[in-house]
Amino acid sequence: MGLLAWSRAVHAQQLGESVSVQCPLPRVPEPCVDLDARGSVDEKAGPFTYRWQMGDGTTLTGFAVSHCYSRRGRYTVQLDVLVEKTGELRTAEKTLVVDFTREPLLDFSVSADTVRVGEEVKFDASQAQNPPCENEQVAWDFRDGRLAGGRRISHRFNKAGRYEVRMSLRGNGPGACPDSHCVSRPVLVLP
Repeated sequence: MGLLAWSRAVHAQQLGESVSVQCPLPRVPEPCVDLDARGSVDEKAGPFTYRWQMGDGTTLTGFAVSHCYSRRGRYTVQLDVLVEKTGELRTAEKTLVVDFTREPLLDFSVSADTVRVGEEVKFDASQAQNPPCENEQVAWDFRDGRLAGGRRISHRFNKAGRYEVRMSLRGNGPGACPDSHCVSRPVLVLP
C-alpha cells in the first residue's frame, strides 16, 4: 500500500469507516405493529368490539390488528373495548407505547442515483440512528478517493463510473456502539 493510500485508509478509519469492511445496502424496517387483544379482557362478559386508537389519528377495529405508521416516531396506542350486551365502553382497557425512535436505522437518501460528471449530488443521513449510542457521527466514503463527515453533505464526482457510496455511523456508548456501522448505495456517474 502506498503512502497516500495508507493515509486515506487511516483517515477513513478515524472517521469511523474501514476500507476493507463490506457495507450492505440499507435494510430499513417499516414502522409497523401487530397487536392482539385476546388476553386483555374478561371473555365471559363479551361479545366485544375492540377499537384501537393508534396514536396517529388512525382507528382500527378487531381483536387483532396490523398498522404501519407513515413516519418513525413514538406513539401511544389505546385499546377501547365496547361490551356489546350492555353498551358499556371500557376506555383505555389497555395502553402501550410503540417507540420507533429507539430502533437502529442505518439509511441515507441520495438526491439522484444517476448523474453526470461534475453534477452535485446531495446525501442525507439525518434519520440514521443506532440507539443507545451517543454522540453519533456520520462519515462518508464516496469511493472516488474522497471522504467527508456530516449528516447532510453534497459531493461532485470528477470521473465517470459506478460508485458504491458508503455512509458509516459511529457512536459512543455500551456494547457495539464504538464499532462502525455502514451501508452503501450505488451512484452511476455518466460522462
